[in-house]
Amino acid sequence: MQRAKVKLVNGPNGKPDVSSIAKYLTSGIVKNVVVMVGAGISTAAGIPDFRSPKTGLYHNLSRLNLPYAEAVFDIDYFRKRPEAFYTLADELYPGKFRPTLFHSFLKLLEDKGTLRRVYTQNIDTLERIAGVSSEKIVEAHGSFAENHCIDCSEEMSKADLESKMRKNEIPRCKRCNGLVKPDIVFFGENLPARFFKLMSGDLQAADLVIVAGTSLQVHPFASLPSQVSCPRILFNLEAVGDIGRRKTDVICLSPCDEGIRDLAEKCGWLPQLNKLWSKTATVKTIEEEEALGEMSQKEVLAAINKGADAEERTHGAVTSEVGSDADIGNDTFTTANEDSVDEVDDLYKRVEGLEIDSKNMEETSKATSST
Repeated sequence: MQRAKVKLVNGPNGKPDVSSIAKYLTSGIVKNVVVMVGAGISTAAGIPDFRSPKTGLYHNLSRLNLPYAEAVFDIDYFRKRPEAFYTLADELYPGKFRPTLFHSFLKLLEDKGTLRRVYTQNIDTLERIAGVSSEKIVEAHGSFAENHCIDCSEEMSKADLESKMRKNEIPRCKRCNGLVKPDIVFFGENLPARFFKLMSGDLQAADLVIVAGTSLQVHPFASLPSQVSCPRILFNLEAVGDIGRRKTDVICLSPCDEGIRDLAEKCGWLPQLNKLWSKTATVKTIEEEEALGEMSQKEVLAAINKGADAEERTHGAVTSEVGSDADIGNDTFTTANEDSVDEVDDLYKRVEGLEIDSKNMEETSKATSST
């Protein structure tokens, strides 16, 4: 069945803008939001993107003496010199970074029952840590979630791999002594089957596509936004792909967190978004809590959410509404009232002031400004 054409309400300049998308998103029409993201949504967490001049990951790999920057994610180079990848992996490994506001917006969409899927090029698992259900996530370039031998495919547990990394040892397979790596898609490897299994149905069902933090240079991921016929909004530092050529396209050139905060505010969802983001404040201690208490990441996150709910009751925060770069591969992959808002803003500022003492695992509070 052919999808009916959507006409967005134009902004003051006679073209659709962020307010137009907000009105559309809150109209009740939107049932299937598909989000496509890259490394730019994680830079606010302290994780560098890949291609930015001077600050990007590839630019800062000279210390590894690589023949070329992308070699760190080349499967043939990994076989020859795995220590290069594991030097980098130690810096990027999950548990050291807090999800950004953008990641919490993905969780908000899911809570409202409108998130069809998030396709991520990122390997940092911050979508998971923000609370997005695994069935809603397609990690197009893999992630640190699982680890396998590159020769016999024997799985190595997360605990065993982390133990090897802490000892500065290269993880090797217990069965065949082959090299083990996280299930991250390297150059020369295929994308996960899940990507291709879900892609067609998701793109056909999409009634809004959000693209953020990606250069759209790596295929086949780069072609996804062009395969939909619904409105599209881009949050990025620069225009990419063909977004902006259609009458229902909206481009927001700004850091991803700034753009998504603006959209959430125009939707009337900012207090709910702030509340969700506040729940990620202690997520940086997951690694320590797992080691000390032998808790799974899911159990740790449940404890974090329980603590955030207690914080909310103590300080009278607003109850949220609950409904129902880029890029490590190649072509082989080829309204709340004003008082309520003030209360949440106060909570938001307090949460931003939280720091975790890694020695005694206690939370301490100090004043900082909201982002």
